[in-house]
Amino acid sequence: MTGFPVERTRRLRRTPQLRRQVAETRLDPAMFVLPVFVVSGTGVRDEITSMPGNYQLSIDELIPLAQEAESLGVGGMIFFGIPDTKDDQGTSAWDPEGPVPRAIAAVKEHAPGIVTWADVCMCEYTSHGHCGVLDGDVVDNDATLPLLARAAVAYAAAGADVIAPSDMMDGRVGAIREALDDARFADIAICSYSVKYSSAFYGPFRDAADSAPAFGDRRTHQMDPPNVREARRQVDLDLLEGADMVMVKPAGPYLDVIKEVRDMVDVPLAAYQVSGEFSMVKAAAERGWIDGDRVMMESLTGIVRAGADIVLTYFAIDAARTLKEQR
Repeated sequence: MTGFPVERTRRLRRTPQLRRQVAETRLDPAMFVLPVFVVSGTGVRDEITSMPGNYQLSIDELIPLAQEAESLGVGGMIFFGIPDTKDDQGTSAWDPEGPVPRAIAAVKEHAPGIVTWADVCMCEYTSHGHCGVLDGDVVDNDATLPLLARAAVAYAAAGADVIAPSDMMDGRVGAIREALDDARFADIAICSYSVKYSSAFYGPFRDAADSAPAFGDRRTHQMDPPNVREARRQVDLDLLEGADMVMVKPAGPYLDVIKEVRDMVDVPLAAYQVSGEFSMVKAAAERGWIDGDRVMMESLTGIVRAGADIVLTYFAIDAARTLKEQR
């Protein structure tokens, strides 16, 4: 005999303990990577108004945050630098005394359990805010590659565990892999932002990183939102060039793409729950329209259920704390 009343699927939903035991998707703080924005100076803790609870931090302010993340089991931090000076080449990107190399070194010393990720792009460092050097009003793909590679080597020299190129220039993974190997950093992993869409969800990030383009947009190099087959091609190309992990960004609006990539690769898959996703949850929660904590955990569960092994999220510490309380 099958079907109701013999089959009662509610039996396994009856208590929190049962639901937890039979859960098909599980979150672990080790899979979270917290994005942080680093500036020079001391005692700097400037709140990013469009991203409540997030700050531009000097190194001395970053260290306690890293230690808290480590104590909660958060797996990693990814660093975005806001330099003191910008120019048309983005030369501050590879300054060994710049904010990202100093942040990497400080976290390695004071929170050694954290995996250090270094985002590699030129947009925070160029005076025009574009992801590479310009030829007129157009980003020059090939002229940008050696600059990205130079920044990647600087971050590796500072102690980065993972280099994460987000610029979306063609050939950048191969250029970075070659430069790292030539500089005797063959053991440093690359997680490519292989599938990075030209998304309206990035708005708050550009406030945080001071990286909005002075003119135009990034649609010539970031992916067009309607495309999925192109995403598969991007992933294939980056793996051929030497990527060790791949990423989909944004996460929430592109769960189908995460699933598509998961089905085609066996390497670790990351997904970036971007600033707009975070800020919308925060804004709605502040107005009492949603239960912010539940939406936070539900959104992260959805990203992992779609196939992500690693989630870059501004909720990393809050989610890790919630998971700890649930144990």
